[in-house]
Amino acid sequence: MTKQWLVVLLVGAATVMIKSAGLLGGRSPRLVAFLPPALFGALIATQAFTRDQRLTVDARAAGLLAAIVALIFHARPVVVLFAACCVTATARCAF
Repeated sequence: MTKQWLVVLLVGAATVMIKSAGLLGGRSPRLVAFLPPALFGALIATQAFTRDQRLTVDARAAGLLAAIVALIFHARPVVVLFAACCVTATARCAF
């Protein structure tokens, strides 16, 4: 297990513990609500733009862009996934 995945697991576990214990007082629901989306966004960014601990832009970035465009047009999740897969595969074949 890499260090990045260990951090992801630890932050996820901390989020669950904070939510279940209610340790942040009256501000906790609003503050804790931002933790999972931020963690998920960071995970997507690191998976889409890194390879072997280096920053890279390849077919995965094109697939992520296609997914973002599909989400802007309020497409269903299956359509978003299909668009991202098709664009990624096409970009990999083209380059």
